[in-house]
Amino acid sequence: MLQKKARPGYKKIIKTSAKTLIVVEALLFAVSYAGWYRLNTNREFRYYVKENYPSILEAYYQLGETLGSDKTIRTYDENIWQQEQQVTKK
Repeated sequence: MLQKKARPGYKKIIKTSAKTLIVVEALLFAVSYAGWYRLNTNREFRYYVKENYPSILEAYYQLGETLGSDKTIRTYDENIWQQEQQVTKK
């Protein structure tokens, strides 16, 4: 008769770890994409990020300027926010 041999335990650990790593990476990618999409489409959210996390907004602007080679979003946002501040002061 054939005897069954037990599989080494490290193979199971490696396989489980690889699956877990892939799932975690997919979740982190989805969260980062959702954040980027919201930054890209919602000016009010950009203002919130400016007030609370200015380094993240600066990185967003720098990435956009590097890839798009224009500063239109940054200048547009600054103009709108200045106009809103002037209206609230009056």
